[in-house]
Amino acid sequence: MQNIGAYGLELEQRLHSVVAWDLRAGREHELRPDECGFAYRDSLFKRDGAGRWLIVRVRFALPKAWTPRLDYPDLRDHPGLRGEGGAPGAGDPASAASTAPSPRRVFDAVCDIRRRKLPDPAVLGNAGSFFKNPVIEAGQAEGLKQRFPDLRTYPQADGRVKLAAGWLIERAGWKGRRLGPVGMHERQALVLVNHGGARAADVLALARAVRADVRERFGVDLEQEPVVLD
Repeated sequence: MQNIGAYGLELEQRLHSVVAWDLRAGREHELRPDECGFAYRDSLFKRDGAGRWLIVRVRFALPKAWTPRLDYPDLRDHPGLRGEGGAPGAGDPASAASTAPSPRRVFDAVCDIRRRKLPDPAVLGNAGSFFKNPVIEAGQAEGLKQRFPDLRTYPQADGRVKLAAGWLIERAGWKGRRLGPVGMHERQALVLVNHGGARAADVLALARAVRADVRERFGVDLEQEPVVLD
């Protein structure tokens, strides 16, 4: 339903097509990636509103000559993906190919990173990343960078700049902080967790408090990602 992505790769970069049933028109469509309207955590299927599209098949186009994508900092710096000569992919291409980690090693490294950063939902209830990373105008991002030199920024193709919501929440003082039975996780400030017995009202109250503090401190609005069902 959206352009999921992590560690430097997004769904649309490996997608061949989506087969979906249009519940309004009563017929099937096969859409190419450029027809899906993919954007950051967004797509045609979300923008057209709930209840229109039923995705029945997804086809992927995967490269036969696989090469690891290790430019994302967490992967580039992971000890399990570094050879004796330094980071894989550096230096001579032929040498880099011979020393590149296997898909299994990359898989294991990603799982290790996730385990260290994120809570196990079977142990501590959570909905994953609760807020989207905000995308703002370049001028606003530059002003924030002058005030906060360690601000994490990611330039976008359209000239705007994506900020790390977790960084904003942590700097606003919410990392590991609780409000009643809910709180932001102690290792990853972007993840809202249920410490036990929380109701929907508790979750929404915490979300409002976090958004208000981030807005006051940085002038940036956070958008909640989980959908609220009435």
